[in-house]
Amino acid sequence: MTITAVPAGEDAIHTPTLTGKANPTTSPIATMRIHRPKPTRSGNGASLFISPTPALSCMPAVFGVEVDIATPFPRHIRPPCRCVRRTESPVDLVRRRTTSYCGLGAEGKAIMTEIDQLSFPDGPRLDLDEALATLVVQAERVRTAQAGLRALLSATQAVVEESDLAAVLRRIAEAATNLVDAQYGALGVIAPERDALEEFIYVGLTPMEAAKIGDLPTGHGLLGALIADPRPIRLPNMSADTRAAGFPDHHPHMESFLGVPVRVRGEVFGNLYLTNRRDGLFTEEDERLVEALATTAGFAVENARLLDQARTRERWMGAAAGLSAALLSSSTTTAFDLIASRVFEVPGIDKVVVLLKDDARSELQVAAVRGSDESQLRGAVIDPQATYAGEFGVAGETTAHSRSPAASPDPVRVIVDGIAGPVVAAPLRTSGRLWGLLCTARTPDRPRFTTTEIDSIADFASRAAIALELAHAREEAQRALLADDRRRIARDLHDHVIQQLFGTGLTLQAIAGGLPPGGDADRLSESIDQLDDAISQIRTVVFALSHRDESSLRHRVIDVVADQSAARRRPPAIRFTGPVDHGIAGPLSDEVVGVVRELLSNAVRHSLADHISVEVALVEESVLVLVEDDGVGIADAERRSGLQNLAERASARGGAFTVASVPGATSARWTVPVRDGAFPTGESQ
Repeated sequence: MTITAVPAGEDAIHTPTLTGKANPTTSPIATMRIHRPKPTRSGNGASLFISPTPALSCMPAVFGVEVDIATPFPRHIRPPCRCVRRTESPVDLVRRRTTSYCGLGAEGKAIMTEIDQLSFPDGPRLDLDEALATLVVQAERVRTAQAGLRALLSATQAVVEESDLAAVLRRIAEAATNLVDAQYGALGVIAPERDALEEFIYVGLTPMEAAKIGDLPTGHGLLGALIADPRPIRLPNMSADTRAAGFPDHHPHMESFLGVPVRVRGEVFGNLYLTNRRDGLFTEEDERLVEALATTAGFAVENARLLDQARTRERWMGAAAGLSAALLSSSTTTAFDLIASRVFEVPGIDKVVVLLKDDARSELQVAAVRGSDESQLRGAVIDPQATYAGEFGVAGETTAHSRSPAASPDPVRVIVDGIAGPVVAAPLRTSGRLWGLLCTARTPDRPRFTTTEIDSIADFASRAAIALELAHAREEAQRALLADDRRRIARDLHDHVIQQLFGTGLTLQAIAGGLPPGGDADRLSESIDQLDDAISQIRTVVFALSHRDESSLRHRVIDVVADQSAARRRPPAIRFTGPVDHGIAGPLSDEVVGVVRELLSNAVRHSLADHISVEVALVEESVLVLVEDDGVGIADAERRSGLQNLAERASARGGAFTVASVPGATSARWTVPVRDGAFPTGESQ
């Protein structure tokens, strides 16, 4: 006979699950269907009946549940027997002694036939049990595979939704951990040198637990094994593997392990590390699922990388464009501060230092700085051997350095707890000039500069150098125009104004000579002296407007006076007497400039004077520096403390320093003799 189980209301399922031979003296093999009808008063269960002919009744239920056995016949056929209720297994059903057989005759009438015994051999019974067990196992595998595929689809969707690279990396680690139901997971990003991990994104540890462990892994033990040989690793117990390097203090206990590489364009970008599967050990199906996720993750990482590179280039190009516009519209004296400020505004930069190279002294000078130690580094002079940037002095090319231990302080890097962060040094170079060096640095906890960032910084430095060159050329052109105007003004003053004043003075002298001594002659003489003083002042202005000579004592004194009196409403008068440029040179020239600066500074700050005059003269083989004002005068305490240095400097050269001061008239006179070496070599007085 053949037994088939189907839901109620459906047609018979024609796939046999149990087959046996009936008594050869009875009717041929019959087919039975098991229905699960709606609950009735007789109880819930399945109805067993025989269809179409012949029919069996009074048979116990199958699958070990209590069932109602009934034979639904057409209305014109009377059910052959009363139903019974019993709980039996499928094997007991066929081995139980059967006492009756219900069927239909040729005329359609019900008949009853005795069966001695219906039994089922042990061999087929065992086959049935194995078949049922196999079906259950296969069904469970199908269910598990479907759940894994659904989890893989969810993980893939979670990975591809993000566009930021940092967020994508964390999503990959989280998705892989959830995919195989692991307790801990991580994604390690391999360094460009392919020998260690430069980033380690972990899942499953709280911030407090991670802080107790300390430094993140860098790629030793099993983590390093996957770097050296990028093939999946699946272990039931990590500690038993010879490649394991052990765990640091406060590290959670880990047993099962699964490691899978993540490839981007065929190159290993990083590795997925999963430990402690919550439901047993990692299986081959888990490995395949994680490999599939890693493939998708590789595409997601590549897309995020491309987007991040585009955004990085856009940021640096925008900064370079803004810098160029600012440099072309401002003075070159603030150019390096502008460069440092623009770079510091770019995200991911913690320190910026602009260095100028001094070829004469083989030193590096800090022209601008932003970030840590800004006040201490501004204007400092650095030994090239004391900084990473010293290598630039030899190569003059863009160089980058990752995080490393700091043996000594480095002005251009950010050092925290003895670890120096990443740094990039790019030259500010044009085809004909090397302006300096642009150094950008990060804190040690930040990632190294990528290739795109290094190229962008080098391009920014090149654009900045070009902008500096253009700004410098613009200022040179402006200075040339200003010099032409100054020469024209000086020529007009010399050829016209001075000659007219000189002629007027001669006329007044002639008139004064014809007057008798007295008030009129004295007033004319005073006017003539004023004209001489005006001519001397104009000559000083003409000299200042002429071509500039940095070695000239006149120009140096004029610069000191302009610098010290920049805030005054009325600048001091300057007078030069004698061949000061030719007669005062060498160390004595520097001494004279220093004396003028100190005397004028005291007069400007303390005298409260309306008129100040400065005279530098070379008379009778002596140098004279005279500063006069109409201020409040100098107290004795100030004379002893503030001017003692000037007296000592004059005495050291065999000269003297005297001060005559009353309210409304103060005169400070510093004189020293001109000795050998005061004149330039080969010249005489």
